[in-house]
Formats: sequence, C-alpha cells, structure tokens
Amino acid sequence: MQDNSDITGADLLGQDWQGWLDRAEAAVGDDGYMQPLGANHAALFCERKPVLLVTFENFDRIEDISDKGQPFGWTMLDALGWSHMCLLSRGDTWFRDARVYGYFDRLIDDGFFDEFEQVIFYGAGACGYAAAAFSVAAPGAKVLMLRPQATLDPRVAEWDDRYLAMRRTSFTDRYGYAPDMLDAADTAVLLYDPEVEFDAMHSALFNRANVLRFRTRHLGYSIEETLAQMGLLQRMLAQLSAGRLTRRSLAQLWRKRRDEQGYLFALLRRLAGEQRDALTVLFCENVLARKRGGPRYRNALSKARARLDVQDG
Repeated sequence: MQDNSDITGADLLGQDWQGWLDRAEAAVGDDGYMQPLGANHAALFCERKPVLLVTFENFDRIEDISDKGQPFGWTMLDALGWSHMCLLSRGDTWFRDARVYGYFDRLIDDGFFDEFEQVIFYGAGACGYAAAAFSVAAPGAKVLMLRPQATLDPRVAEWDDRYLAMRRTSFTDRYGYAPDMLDAADTAVLLYDPEVEFDAMHSALFNRANVLRFRTRHLGYSIEETLAQMGLLQRMLAQLSAGRLTRRSLAQLWRKRRDEQGYLFALLRRLAGEQRDALTVLFCENVLARKRGGPRYRNALSKARARLDVQDG
C-alpha cells in the first residue's frame, strides 16, 4: 500500500482537465482508481481506513482550496487516513448527468458503501446540493453541506434567478430534490450565510428533523474558502464522524473567526463602507486590543471617531 505522503505530496497545479485526471490517477496508484463519467465528470477513489469521505468538488475552483491543486478530501486522507472518493465536475453542473446517476447505481448494486463502517458526504454550493442528493445511495450516512441549493426546479425555486442557464436541466428525476434525499441520512449539517437571501431561502427548504442548520454570517459566497483557511472544515468533519458536531460545538469552532484576518477585514470593509461609525469604533477597538489589527484598523477607527465627533458637535 502506498504511503499517504506519496499521494498528498502530489503537485496537481496548473493542469487542464485531462492532465489533472492523469496526474491524480498516477498519485492514487494501486490504492484506487480514476473513472471518467462522460466529458464533464469523473470519480477518483483512494482506499484507506473503513471511514469513507465522499466529496463533490468543482475542478474550476479546486486550486482555491488547495495550494497543490488537490481534492479537498485528500486533507482528511492525510490527517486521519480515511478512504476518499472525489466526484469532480468541470464547472457548476450540480452533477445532473445520467452517467453520474449510473455510477452511483452501480456502487449501490455492488454493495460498495456497505464495505465501510461509516460514510460521510461533503460539498459546497452546487456540490453541496450533490452531497445531499447522492447521500441517499448510502443510507445512514452523515452529510456536511455549505450553502447548498435544494433544487433549481423553477416550479419550486423560481425566485432564485442566479442560475438561469440551469432552468432546462431536470431536477425532478433520479437523485433530484435534495431535502428528500436526506431522509435516509443519519444526520446532516448545513452551514449558510443568512444575509445571502437566496442561500437562506434554500436553507429553509432543508428544514428536516435530521438536519442541523447553522448560520455563518458575513462569509457570503466564500464559506468554503474561509472555513478551509481557518482549518475548520477538517475539524467539523472529524467531529461529525465522532458524533460530536452539535450546535454548541459549531458555535465554539465559529469563534475562531475572531482571529481570522480575512474575516475581520471583510467585516471592517462592510462596517466602514456603510459608515456604521459607532459599531466601527467598537469593532476596531476590540481587534486592536487583541493585537489582531494594524494601520487599516487604526485609520478606520480614527475616521469613525471623527465623524461621530462632528455629529455630536
């Protein structure tokens, strides 16, 4: 069996679609396989421990998460030795493809998921939809999804006009309506930013007894990138596997944002841009007192105080 470092040390940066698949297949070697699923999808599997992480990932954004251009799931392969299956799409497809359905049908028929003690599905955005939708293939699985869509069927979600090109794609046939597909899951955790209106509306459609919804305010569309940078995604998956990912544990993990410069600066820009001066003063004082800020926070603090002094005068 290959050493984990042989795989997670592989450099997959700067490759086109086929070049990436070829390199990833070579890195996996005899421990797994790569299988094309038509022109725009592929499956990459690496076998390790009897815990299987199934991730749905977008090839166009894979380098936003990994500085080596690797699947996000390989971080768990490296850290905990989990087995990993990556379903990869070229662009946002929501994995609505008969070849993908057929692949999961074959896995079910072969009893593939039954070989593992635990199966976890993960994805964000369009990939979060897929993680929920295809989790039905492994009853009893656990699911972590970030800002997923429930469906793009215009009869249900006509209010979401962000993905008009997908309106003609069927979301009513196999593996279709994501909230229904979660009925067989052991538990599912959904993270979203309530200030992204359509994401919040999709989240409401996942209001099920086995779904824990958690707000990550101010992360917008960058939930996955920000949580990955903070190292929280890996910890969430580990806690989900151990049955310890609760609303309280999520809140404790979420506190780490107070030390994340990307998050803090995004919040500063928003407060300053909206000229919410009193809140800007409180925010900058807090950041500076914790020695987490520099000149940009002092400048914003000075300007906010000056505007408040003019108002008081």
